[in-house]
Amino acid sequence: MNEIKSSLSVDVAIIGGGPAGLMAAEVLGRAGVAVHLFDAMPSVGRKFLLAGKGGMNLTHAEALPAFVGRYGAQAERLRPLLDAFGPQAVRDWAAGLGIDTFVGSSQRVFPTDMKAAPLLRAWLQRLRHPGLGGVPVAFHMRHRWTGWDGTALGFDTPQGPLRVQARATVLALGGASWARLGSDGAWLPWLQAAGIDVAPLQPSNCGFDVAGGWSPFFAERFAGQPFKSVAIRATDSLGQGFHRKGEFVATATGVEGSVVYAASSLLRDEITRNGQATFELDLLPDRSAEQVLAQVAHPRGSRSLSSHLKSRLGLEGIKMAIVNERVDKATMHDPARLAAALKAIPVTLVAARPIDEAISSAGGVRWEALDGGLMVKQRPGLFCAGEMLDWEAPTGGYLLTACLASGVVAGEGVRRWLAV
Repeated sequence: MNEIKSSLSVDVAIIGGGPAGLMAAEVLGRAGVAVHLFDAMPSVGRKFLLAGKGGMNLTHAEALPAFVGRYGAQAERLRPLLDAFGPQAVRDWAAGLGIDTFVGSSQRVFPTDMKAAPLLRAWLQRLRHPGLGGVPVAFHMRHRWTGWDGTALGFDTPQGPLRVQARATVLALGGASWARLGSDGAWLPWLQAAGIDVAPLQPSNCGFDVAGGWSPFFAERFAGQPFKSVAIRATDSLGQGFHRKGEFVATATGVEGSVVYAASSLLRDEITRNGQATFELDLLPDRSAEQVLAQVAHPRGSRSLSSHLKSRLGLEGIKMAIVNERVDKATMHDPARLAAALKAIPVTLVAARPIDEAISSAGGVRWEALDGGLMVKQRPGLFCAGEMLDWEAPTGGYLLTACLASGVVAGEGVRRWLAV
């Protein structure tokens, strides 16, 4: 690490050592630009490493038009970034670091060893030793940005306050999820005070609390257990719909997990508009309504209803528990109504879980505040990248790909701004 001084003048300061900041540093270092990267944590890539613990999902192998469509309302804003550095470019980049990838059954792309750490190690090695024509990136760890001090960047460091004058600055500070890993959203009021247009940060890919909570019995017995092979369907008050098969988990206060995360932006926005959102839970998505009715209506003799449903439809455990939790007695004794309920149990949600529990966040620097190179229009020389931009995406490699792409575009924007 470079010697810390009370003031420092640099060509480029990058604040944030996540994927977007590191990628901007790579683009610039490769172009021969001296880059100083500052991060509040003791080491870079902490969220990147944690996200890779269950298997490092780098990107997704679907065709680019469908891939771009996963970014919802901001898809067209992100299209130029993904054209510049899309899913195939991510795989090529990883291969250049010596990391082979493969496409899983869900079309998600993983390193062959499924791990994030070897990729990050190889990446940092290349940033520090870029080879012919490149300039090594200087890393400054435990340097917490505190906003602007006049025209300078202010930092709290182990050696005391530091002022940094930079010809160009890239902010890649993340959103506001997983604050313990460095993404705490503390930057938002500083940008607002500077007159930069910022959308409020909100949880994305998040869990929710159910209306009225679960019963004590259900919460005690089934919190943490998964609903497998189910589907959820939701339509909001604007007529937008969601329907997908998958799985999710009951929590002590509500629901979370992959299929809920996929619907989270629709559900969150509906709660914001109307105070609640409801999805219908299909416990038997592989059976038609007619097939379910035929099995429910089959004579059960002396068997209890729960034994009958287990025998005929395989309903048991948490699936049977939510039937008992959410279906009234009159419906339970009417085969037609019960069969319909098994295909559409209403689950009403009243609040997204806190943003720090979310996988990612929505909101951030609005696109209207930026030019095509991700430079802030009213503050020339200041660039923004990564999750602190106003976009969101489902899990599945979409988050990481867009962060990397924004780092590439911001890095190229800085290079053009410096005319190098």
